[in-house]
Amino acid sequence: MRKLILLATMFLAVALTPAAVASASPSVPAAPVVSAAPAAAPTAAQLLAKMNSCKQISNGKYKTDEDVSAKTVAICDAAGAVFWKADMDVDCDGQRTSQCNENTDCCYQNDTAFHQSDGKPLIASSLPYIVVPSSSSIWKYGSSNLKGGGSCAVIYNGNVEYAVIGDTGPTAIIGEASYATAKALGINPDPSNGGTDSGVTYLCFKNSKVSPIENHTTATSVGQGLAATFVSNN
Repeated sequence: MRKLILLATMFLAVALTPAAVASASPSVPAAPVVSAAPAAAPTAAQLLAKMNSCKQISNGKYKTDEDVSAKTVAICDAAGAVFWKADMDVDCDGQRTSQCNENTDCCYQNDTAFHQSDGKPLIASSLPYIVVPSSSSIWKYGSSNLKGGGSCAVIYNGNVEYAVIGDTGPTAIIGEASYATAKALGINPDPSNGGTDSGVTYLCFKNSKVSPIENHTTATSVGQGLAATFVSNN
């Protein structure tokens, strides 16, 4: 009888090992993992503060419009980017829409220098893009490591709109962006009477590429990251 009691005691001891006790204890939930919030994109003021002076790299300056004689706009170099300060004419070129066509724009063309991932021209009424001057003796945008689909920030009246390089324009004139860019910045986007005569800063990031070019969400994300780097490095 004593042996039976002893054996029962031994079996009970084995059953109450630390592992068994631990498995019987209530589980404590793991602490939730909190991801760090993404850094805020630079403000217009922070970007403009890095462009107070101009290290001119253009061979001369550009006019802002065909009907003006003064050449006032230089291309300026900076760490990781180039910039210029000009006006904004509204570009409505690309795929036809109710806002951009032969009836709304006297100078409408149904093509853009750079195309969407499906091979079609860009849509000026919905995609923020800027126009760079075609390469000339004044400046070759490719020599500054800019290309179609490159990332840019356009600044006006305290606002920043991220855009892509979407078209090329005349060799001697600068200061042009799509209908969608103007609208996003609070500028009259009408191609016949819109735009603004001054106060626009164009900042384009070297060796950048938004892919696909027509994805504005990607353009904004890429642009904000490059803008933050620009502020840090200048």
